[in-house]
Amino acid sequence: MHKSRLGNIVIDCDTDDLMREAKFWSAALGCPLPQEAQVRDKFIQLMTQPGDVQVIIQRVDHDPRAHLDIETDSIEEEVNRLEKLGAVQVSCNDGWTVMQAPSGHRFCVGKPYRGRFEQEANEWT
Repeated sequence: MHKSRLGNIVIDCDTDDLMREAKFWSAALGCPLPQEAQVRDKFIQLMTQPGDVQVIIQRVDHDPRAHLDIETDSIEEEVNRLEKLGAVQVSCNDGWTVMQAPSGHRFCVGKPYRGRFEQEANEWT
């Protein structure tokens, strides 16, 4: 048995000005920028309400897109569950696995990021 849930929405930006992109998404979504955000950051996590899905603006070197992060207390079991549903592994990293859904969308599976995971995550057997 393990648990999982949606953890993050990550907006991938192929840009040399991540702060500009973060300011746009901050204003568009009504999620403030954190005080400590820096121009040199690889990603900027916007401020969301406690318990809400996190929104992250991330600098990438591929086409712009958005992807989801699924958080879990067992990456291995969650990857196995998702493979049975038709997803495939793209790469394994230290602390997360990149997967691809049957639709072609990429997403990540990693450890829990936000509060109330034990109380709110889906339980799988």
